[in-house]
Amino acid sequence: MEIYELVLILLAGVGAGAINAAVGSGTLITFPVLVAFGVPPVSATMSNALGLVPGNIASSFGYREEIRGQGKRLLKLLPASLLGSLVGAYLLLHLPDDTFESVVPILIILALVLVIGQPMLQRSLKQRRLRTGAAEPEEPGPGRALVVTLIVFACAIYGGYFAAAQGIILVGLLGLVLTDSIQKINGAKNILVLVVNVTSATVYTIVGFDRISWISVLLIAIGSLFGGYFGARVSRRLSPVLLRTVIVVLGLVAFWRIVSM
Repeated sequence: MEIYELVLILLAGVGAGAINAAVGSGTLITFPVLVAFGVPPVSATMSNALGLVPGNIASSFGYREEIRGQGKRLLKLLPASLLGSLVGAYLLLHLPDDTFESVVPILIILALVLVIGQPMLQRSLKQRRLRTGAAEPEEPGPGRALVVTLIVFACAIYGGYFAAAQGIILVGLLGLVLTDSIQKINGAKNILVLVVNVTSATVYTIVGFDRISWISVLLIAIGSLFGGYFGARVSRRLSPVLLRTVIVVLGLVAFWRIVSM
């Protein structure tokens, strides 16, 4: 690669790490850059997954205040993320590249609708509890817990396969069934996405070591480490309305980028 290409990949890693911390669609920055510089799509997906792991760690650390108190729930959901990521990594290595890309735009638009409608839904549920005199549950009941687990599992399959905008989809769907603030959901999202990326990256390294662009991995890793930490520091200070606006804007950009690929 030329020097300018290396610099652009590094900067793409910074941007992807920051966006992943706030929302979760940073792959839509790094993936097209790698493909544009001659990395085959499947190799770009694998290289990108490895490179973004340091950024996922940094953004999770930056959101540690919002994650605190969610340990019990996250421990129950981690197996779903791990197993889903394994399924997604298997699909990446065995299915045509465009199998999931045809449904990604639909998933993104659905997630954005859920993100926008989450406050209205939570207000409606709260008013219903007040009318019935029911207390607000600290944790979802068995039925909703199962739905949450299935959501995490399905998003992990998608994340293990393509990764782009998995955070947006996960936040949107979890916001539909959980009563937590969007910042707490975003903190949980960072941990769950970290598990997905670590799992899929491990599989890619074992199975497709020779198909990975290791110089790209190194550059994205360095960039995403800084971007993830500082992106988390900024995004966790955003108001719920502003954070939702950022999610919607970046989600629409993600929709456009995937459609135009």
